This record gives sequence, structure tokens and C-alpha cells, in this order.
Amino acid sequence: MKKVSVSFTLNGDPVTAEVPITWSLLKTFREYFELNGAKKGCGVGECGACTVIVDGDAVSSCLYPIPEIEGRSVTTIEGIASAEGALHPLQKAFIENNGVQCGYCTSGMIMSAKSLLDQNPDPTEDEIRTSISGNFCRCTGYIQIVEAIGMAAKENDRKELLTK
Repeated sequence: MKKVSVSFTLNGDPVTAEVPITWSLLKTFREYFELNGAKKGCGVGECGACTVIVDGDAVSSCLYPIPEIEGRSVTTIEGIASAEGALHPLQKAFIENNGVQCGYCTSGMIMSAKSLLDQNPDPTEDEIRTSISGNFCRCTGYIQIVEAIGMAAKENDRKELLTK
């Protein structure tokens, strides 16, 4: 099978992977880099379990052809905690608001929410719901998830006020 060599930034580190040209970004994460946070759900970009951030935008990594990642910057759920291991405010908020039940959708939800908060640090509830509309959860009913994202946004606001 023909392989392709791609170089990109993964969770802040420059990386190169030589993988089959037919692989998706998701398959490359899971099988080449052994990063299992992004999940394979539907495999057709409908469920959001594989969501990661590419150049600031939330994308379905199961649909992202690996040759397209050349030169881009990618963040996965494994890359959002601090270097010391402290959880990201979104991760903390999901735990504190019971936004996690079975956990299968959680990494995708958090990555969609992170993309939103990076672009819009003070979203409305409607904007939060729109940002996660491509992520399906069969356990929580979304209320706790929406509340968790709102809580993380408020936490970010408090941190910005303290640093000004």
C-alpha cells in the first residue's frame, strides 16, 4: 500500500508520520501515535466522538484525509491539560457538572467546546448548543454538558479579570 509522509504540529510538538495514504487523521492518531482520546463512533462524521481541533476549528478526524494535515496544527484531548497534568477548565467543569456518564462522547464534546471558547470566550447558551450540535450523547440529555461549558466560560472570564 502506498504511504505518505506528513509533518504537522500535534499537541504543540512537531511530528512526522509515515502512514498509508488512505488513513484518516483518526486512524493515524490511534494506530500510529497511540492516542486514543478521539473515539471512532459512526465513521462518517455524524456523531462527533472523533472531534479534534485543526488550526482552531473543530473537525471530524474520521473524515479528515491524512495528506490534508500537512503543515497544520492539531490539538487532541490529550493535549489540553497543562504540562504538569492539571486538567483543562473544560475537563474540570464536565466532572463537576456530571457532564460525563459513559464517557464515549466526552472528548469530542470537550474539543468542540474548546474550539468555541477559543473563538468566543463568552458564548450564549444557544451558541454553546450550536457548537456541540454535531456531537451526540446518549446518556446525559445535554443539560449537564451545556452547563459545564457555560461554567468553563465563566471560569475563563474570572481568570482574565484576575490577570488584568
